[in-house]
Amino acid sequence: MFSGIVEEKATVIAIEHDRDNVHFTLDCSFKDELKIDQSVAHDGVCLTVVKIEDKGYTVTAMKETLDRSNLGEWKVGTKVNVERSMKMNGRLDGHIVQGHVDLTAVCTGIEDNNGSWYFTFEYESGKEMAKRGYLTVDKGSVTVNGVSLTVCDPTDRSFKVSIIPYTYENTDFGELRPGMKVNIEFDIIGKYVARMLDYGVLEKYSGL
Repeated sequence: MFSGIVEEKATVIAIEHDRDNVHFTLDCSFKDELKIDQSVAHDGVCLTVVKIEDKGYTVTAMKETLDRSNLGEWKVGTKVNVERSMKMNGRLDGHIVQGHVDLTAVCTGIEDNNGSWYFTFEYESGKEMAKRGYLTVDKGSVTVNGVSLTVCDPTDRSFKVSIIPYTYENTDFGELRPGMKVNIEFDIIGKYVARMLDYGVLEKYSGL
């Protein structure tokens, strides 16, 4: 489990294809503190550390992960938001993030807001997607490339987030451009509520 508070930007230093899997090797300041089998979120995707060397650490992405995320677009030199899993005795500074990306969205606009920035993202929508909780609500939480953010101006298929200078400089938001894909994880609480409504669970037990 994660909080969506990015620790730093890691750099992809090697990519190896192995049938339907891809092994990514990354370098970051805390690589020497990692252990085999440890979970680390990469642009919001929870991946397991499988190898540690002096130059960096390696994680493996399977086809399901590659299909649902933007990892297939990574190249050597790509900057990636990384966060180690939460400590149970720590503060939840962001929101509950599982590291299970739901889908990708496309950056459709970046607006200068006199010291901060508004980023607009569009994603696949529809009735079936909404039933799964793949939607945003005003002032709700959403995870974009592993960053816990507050939604503003949501529509049926888009939303905006406001990025302060610290986030812009210390995450890969500073490298985003219109047309680029980002990983989206919708709020897990919202997804459970949506599924319960779809199955009529709330109506079933409302008289208890």
